[in-house]
Amino acid sequence: MSLFLSRRLLLTGLGAGSAVVSLSREALAQAAFDVNPFQLGVAAGDPLPDGFVIWTRLAPRPMEPGYGMPRQAMAVQWEVAADAGFGTIVRSGEAIARPELGHSVHVEVEGLEAGRPYFYRFRVGSERSGVGRAKTAPVAGAALAQVKFGVAGCQAFESGYYTAHRKMAGEDLDFVFFYGDYIYEGRGNRIYGGTSTQENLRVHDGGEVYSLDDYRRRYAQYTMDADLQSARQSAAWFCVWDDHEVDNNWVSDIDQEGSPAEVFLLRRAAAMQAFYEHMPLRRSAFPRGSQMQLYRKATYGDLLDMHLLDTRQYRSDQPCNDQWNAGCSDLDRREAEVLGQAQEAWLFDGLNRSNARWQTLAQQIMVMDLDRNTGDDYGVNPDSWAGYRVPRARVLNHIKQRRIDNVVVLTGDEHQNYAGELYIDGRNPEGEPIAAEFVGTSISSGGDGVDQRADTIRIQETNPQLKFHNAQRGYLVCEVTPERWKTDFKVLDQVQDRRGTLTTRKSMVVEAGSPRLQDA
Repeated sequence: MSLFLSRRLLLTGLGAGSAVVSLSREALAQAAFDVNPFQLGVAAGDPLPDGFVIWTRLAPRPMEPGYGMPRQAMAVQWEVAADAGFGTIVRSGEAIARPELGHSVHVEVEGLEAGRPYFYRFRVGSERSGVGRAKTAPVAGAALAQVKFGVAGCQAFESGYYTAHRKMAGEDLDFVFFYGDYIYEGRGNRIYGGTSTQENLRVHDGGEVYSLDDYRRRYAQYTMDADLQSARQSAAWFCVWDDHEVDNNWVSDIDQEGSPAEVFLLRRAAAMQAFYEHMPLRRSAFPRGSQMQLYRKATYGDLLDMHLLDTRQYRSDQPCNDQWNAGCSDLDRREAEVLGQAQEAWLFDGLNRSNARWQTLAQQIMVMDLDRNTGDDYGVNPDSWAGYRVPRARVLNHIKQRRIDNVVVLTGDEHQNYAGELYIDGRNPEGEPIAAEFVGTSISSGGDGVDQRADTIRIQETNPQLKFHNAQRGYLVCEVTPERWKTDFKVLDQVQDRRGTLTTRKSMVVEAGSPRLQDA
C-alpha cells in the first residue's frame, strides 16, 4: 500500500499524544516484531511545570538499511505514572511513529504536577520499552531552595566507553544540560596514533556521514550504548548541538571542506533532521529544511533562568582561517557574529526581564579569552568567543552595564575542565569580574586524558583569570541555592576500561552577589 502524508498530516501528532490523528487504522502498519523495536531506548526532555517531552524511536535493527521497520506509520501507546511500578497512571495516549521521521516519537506530555518525578514508558503491539524517569520543573517564580543538575557532552564513540554516563545516571538530578557533540561525523578508524600505533576499542560503522540515512545510522550506533541509554532515561535532558552533529567547526553555511553553501546546506538539513529524530525536543524545534529553532529558555522557580544558546547556526566565519595563529589581526571584526542579531536580542531581553536569583548561559564554546600562546604574541582559539571580540564584548558589557548579578556561563567543546572569571579583556583582568564560567570536560573524547596537561599549566600561568583546569573525562554536577552556586568536577581515572573509578576532582563555588570563584 502506498502512503502519502501531507505536511499538515505529518505534523499532526508530533506533540501531545492525545492529538487526533487523521490516519485510518488501515494505513497503519501492524505491530509484529521478532526483535524488540526499542533498541534505542527512551528519553525525556525540556521539562515545564506541567510536563515534558517523552521520546522513543522504533528501530528493531538500527544499523540495517530500513532499520527493520516497514515503510508505513505505526501506532505507539505511551503511559506516564506517578510511581515506577505504574500503579498510578496519570496520563496515557497514542502517538504515530512515521517513516518520514525515522519512526521517532515526540510526545509533549501535559497536565502533570509541578516539581516532582514521574515515570514513563511506551508500548507497540506486545512490545514494551524500558522505563524512563523525569521531573517536571517547579512553578515559575515559586520559592525554590535548590536545583541540582548535570552538564555533559563530547562523546566520541571511538575514544572510550561511556562510563561517565552510567555514573551520571546514578546521580539524583533535576535535569541534564547536554551541550553538544552527541555524535562525531568522521569515518571509522580501527587504529590511531603518532609515534605509537593504538587500536580503537570501538569503531564507527562506515565512512564520514553526509546523508540522512548516514546520520541515522551514526545516531543509532551511539544511542545503542547501554550506559548512554541509562543516562537518557534517568533524567530529563535539555539538548543543544555543537559542531560534530553536522561537521567539524561548521558555522552558518560554511563547512571545513569549503563546499558550496547550497551543497553544505543539504548536508545540514539531513543532520538537523537526524538530530531532531533522536533528541527529546518540542515541536518548536521541528526542522524547516536547513533551519532549526534551538535557542530557548528554561525557568526553575525563582532560583534559575537558563538561556540555552546556539553558537553555530547564526555565526560568522572563524577568523584567521580557523587556525591557532599567534598575532592574528582578525579578532576585532566589527561585523562578526556569534549568536546572530535575533538570538542576541532575545538573550538581552531575557536577561533584562528575569527575576531569577541566578542566570546561566548554557552554550558550547569558551567565553574566557585565554591567551593560548605562552610566548610573546597573543594567540586565542578562533573557534571560541575569543575569536569574536566585538560580539563577546557586547554580551559582557550588557551584563555589566545593566548590573545583572549572579551570571554563570556553562560551556563544553574543549575536552578539558576549566573554571575561570570573565572580563571584557582577559589580558587586563582588573577589578571585579563580570561573571564566572565553568567548562565541562568530555564524556569520552580525547581518551583517558591526564590530571593536568603541561600546555594548560603554562596557559594558566599566563592567564590569571583561569582558576582551575583538568584533562580527564567526566561531567559536572551543579548545585544551586539562593546563597551560592557550587560546581563539582566529576572525573574518571580511565575510559578505556568500563571499570573506571569516579571521583570529585574539584569543587568550586560562586557566592551570590560576587562572581569571584572560590574553592568549596
